[in-house]
Amino acid sequence: MNEYDSSRIADLLAATHNATLVEAEQDADVVLLNTCAIREKAQEKVFHQLGRWRRLKIERPDVIIGVGGCVASQEGAAITKRAPFVDMVFGPQTLHRLPSMIDKFRESGTTVVDVSFPKIEKFDHLPTPNVGGPSTYISVMEGCNKYCSFCVVPHTRGHEVSRPMNDVLQEVEEVAGQGVREINFLGQNVNAYRGPTNSGFNDLSELIQESSRVEGIDRIRFTTSHPIEFSDSLIDAYRDVPELVSHLHLPVQSGSDRILAKMRRRHTRLEYKALIGRIRAARPDIYLSSDFIVGFPGETDEDFEDTMELIRSLDFDVSFSFIYSPRPGTPAASLADTTPMEVKQHRLSILQDQLRKQSRRHALSMVGRIERILVTGPSRKDPGELQGRTENNRVVNFRGVTEEAMVDVVIEEALSNSLRGRLRA
Repeated sequence: MNEYDSSRIADLLAATHNATLVEAEQDADVVLLNTCAIREKAQEKVFHQLGRWRRLKIERPDVIIGVGGCVASQEGAAITKRAPFVDMVFGPQTLHRLPSMIDKFRESGTTVVDVSFPKIEKFDHLPTPNVGGPSTYISVMEGCNKYCSFCVVPHTRGHEVSRPMNDVLQEVEEVAGQGVREINFLGQNVNAYRGPTNSGFNDLSELIQESSRVEGIDRIRFTTSHPIEFSDSLIDAYRDVPELVSHLHLPVQSGSDRILAKMRRRHTRLEYKALIGRIRAARPDIYLSSDFIVGFPGETDEDFEDTMELIRSLDFDVSFSFIYSPRPGTPAASLADTTPMEVKQHRLSILQDQLRKQSRRHALSMVGRIERILVTGPSRKDPGELQGRTENNRVVNFRGVTEEAMVDVVIEEALSNSLRGRLRA
């Protein structure tokens, strides 16, 4: 989400102030830090970076320094008290006001702080995205209403608000006109998308169906955080819409019902497994990835084994896993946590080792297959080769010459973090 927001800030300032990105902060007139507050010590990382920029401000008093994102939303004006050389503080929902904030600061020299939550207003003020490749993100909603006990997002990004489907489709058509072949619908909980209409709302399955009809769009993905509100119609989309990729990232966080309850996830392991079973019935070849939190307060060996059993039984592919980080102001931060860090680290090692084994097995099973590849450009390892991604989101480096955006590649080798192949004759 922060990566998307940063790209939209660049598009916005290019349109309003003719701004261009520079490589070195010493060459910039405006220096912006777009922050995330999901993991522990996010605030300290922000102030550590700001400490480096203090010298920049001393050397160049005219440079404008701004802090945005979730830490900005969480800390607000307190940032300027600790780092008085910061000129602007803006939240995820007010990044569209950056041009006026810059102008206001230049006129008055007074620090500008705006971390309010003006619903979906920002999308009406953002220009057409300037896409530089065949794949892009499109934000369809903002905020979250789930209030998981470990998460700050509802507090830093506000309540769920969906963009009207016609507005999203217009953006899909605009990026398709720039050569985009793959779109990834983005939001905190995209499967909860409810685009308002005059007569009600459109859900995510309708948005997927309509987007699949846009000329040039060959692949559709979505990024979500939660299995609830995964509707029957969305499951049907996996059966009926071939442009919807055979890959789903669906965070479960834990395989223990006891821990899921403490997390306030509002689903059980059985409900999650049943949902995956229905999705796989609609799309048998789908690859599944997830998020796992290890060492949540009160997690026992039995709880951890429940998670491991879930990982093995559902045969997850590439996944994200990390040790629980208490976030200030969340309910989970007040829970008693007596598990030693070395135990948590050991559990994480076991979990990640199992996931690596499963991912490796999935990669090896692709050797010899013909995969449809979205070409993203020259290989980073060998400029004489091309690089792209499979439907299941694996990087492929391959030999051959083509100007096509989508090609068929024969997979010849599975490496630790990528695949190798050759262009199909």
